Amino acid sequence: MKTAAIILAGGSGSRVQQAVNKVYLPIRERPVLAYCLETFERAPSIDRVVLVIREEDRQQAEQVLSEIPVSKVTDVVEGGPTRHRSEMAGLDCLAPAIEADEVELVAIHDGARPFITLDLLEELIAVAAEHGGAVPGLSVEAPLYRIGDADVEPLPEASLRRMQTPQVFLAQPLLVAYRASIAAGFEGVDTAETIERFTDLPVEVVEGDPRNIKVTFIEDFFQAEEWAVDWDKGRWLKS
Repeated sequence: MKTAAIILAGGSGSRVQQAVNKVYLPIRERPVLAYCLETFERAPSIDRVVLVIREEDRQQAEQVLSEIPVSKVTDVVEGGPTRHRSEMAGLDCLAPAIEADEVELVAIHDGARPFITLDLLEELIAVAAEHGGAVPGLSVEAPLYRIGDADVEPLPEASLRRMQTPQVFLAQPLLVAYRASIAAGFEGVDTAETIERFTDLPVEVVEGDPRNIKVTFIEDFFQAEEWAVDWDKGRWLKS
């Protein structure tokens, strides 16, 4: 199935205590964003990539694209004030191709997750093509509790997952869901929540990768520096 990717790169550097958008900060002398762009470029199932940015970062985004060998990035579009609105901006860009059946699946990924592997990406696309939707999730390792007004309730760890990206869905239901969500004034925490709220599309959870971290805090960069050594030896190939 023809698959497009939307890569979200519209964040900031506030939680890493930097004035620069964190996706342009270096991991072993390469921008965070470059890692996932290269994996999506290499993925046989990815036909097209839309990069969603802050307009103020356009020069930096274009510099990254000029420095790495990517040919699948067809559009660089301005995102919105929230993650949800940025996803919608990417889908608006793809809408003519989706409506013409030129794009059948869409993968939405955080540009701040540099270490998505080719294996995991291709597995998610295959599962979504078969079932309608696929998301990567990790088991919860520590006990979680719901705090009430007068009690503390343990949550069943076996049924809980920490969601990652990319999240992959059939393109037409995804577009319909996001248009409905905008009309309803709803903004999901991630793509899967919007799909759950506005469609009947079945979504399969695929085992995620603990190295597929979202670089959020300064300590994440120290961990990323270590993993990037193996990445440069071909770790992007396999989970």
